[in-house]
Amino acid sequence: MEKVLMKGNEAIAEAAILAGCHHYFAYPITPQNEIAAYMSQRMPEIGGVYLQAESEIGAVQMVLGAASAGVRSMTSSSSPGVSLMAEGISYLAGCDLPAVLVNIQRGGPGLGTIQPSQADYFQATRGAGHGDYYMIVYTPNCLQEMVDLTQRAFDVADIYRMPVMILADGILGQMMEPVVLKPQKASNLPEKAWATVGTQGKRKKNIVSSLYLQAENNEKVNFERFERYRTIQENEQLCETYYTEDAEVILVSYGATSRICKNAITQARANGVKAGLLRPITVWPFPVDAMKQAAEHAKAFISVEMSMGQLINDVKLAIDCKRPVYSCNHTGGVVHTPAEILAKIEEVNGGGTD
Repeated sequence: MEKVLMKGNEAIAEAAILAGCHHYFAYPITPQNEIAAYMSQRMPEIGGVYLQAESEIGAVQMVLGAASAGVRSMTSSSSPGVSLMAEGISYLAGCDLPAVLVNIQRGGPGLGTIQPSQADYFQATRGAGHGDYYMIVYTPNCLQEMVDLTQRAFDVADIYRMPVMILADGILGQMMEPVVLKPQKASNLPEKAWATVGTQGKRKKNIVSSLYLQAENNEKVNFERFERYRTIQENEQLCETYYTEDAEVILVSYGATSRICKNAITQARANGVKAGLLRPITVWPFPVDAMKQAAEHAKAFISVEMSMGQLINDVKLAIDCKRPVYSCNHTGGVVHTPAEILAKIEEVNGGGTD
């Protein structure tokens, strides 16, 4: 199929439209503004709804309202903006509503910098707001994955009735690559009999709410939801393995950083070091099965991330701390170079300490 050269943020927007998302609400923040700008042009062309909310708080509540009516809806933001959405995301989870959220991460905490970051990992993988819940979180590392995973996100959100996040960073949002765009024709999706679309006098009213006045009822619903989460953990783990079959030192990295890792691995292998990469494509559910398998033969792992050390905790948990896990990190918007990742590989391979 024909490829089109697009910027990452715009590719996400068009992919969402092709997935049937005709309702988009957001508030501007760098470095994801191109998503909103693109939607402001395209939504009127397709008869959809684009609305710039008064704030990120308002935007996510508009998504909740649209999702309650059973339509595919989306919002996008960047790190501090997603923090403002935390309450609404928790409401989406508590109401069991499908929706897609995009976070193009920037450095923090606070306003930080507009440069790329991966420091929102905890926020995304532990539920962005209060209460017991998770989101499915996809972490693309190229623009074609941004397209494919955005479209997949809408289907998965509908199947499991839950919010799904695309967790990327400023590099992927701003870079350009050729992508294949095609309409999504999903099948076997569940009916939305719960949607608030009017009764036509044929059924009882549907009520969408996350409020339970009796503690026992709230507990019951939470236990039921976590049974669904267990199904997701069994069936929705995604990862890429790169030269892991014989690797003694395995890098674990996601998003744009994982691309830099591949360059370092090529150099390491040329120097005689058996290095490989395990790249989570879902960071929730985390690819625990692949991690455990890799730990059977690897001597050590290195977590390569643009944060002070968040991904590294899931690596240690996944392998039950059976192998040493080292850190190679930057934060605040600083990006790794292949040379420094290679140096860390050689240090670990030589038995150095972190």
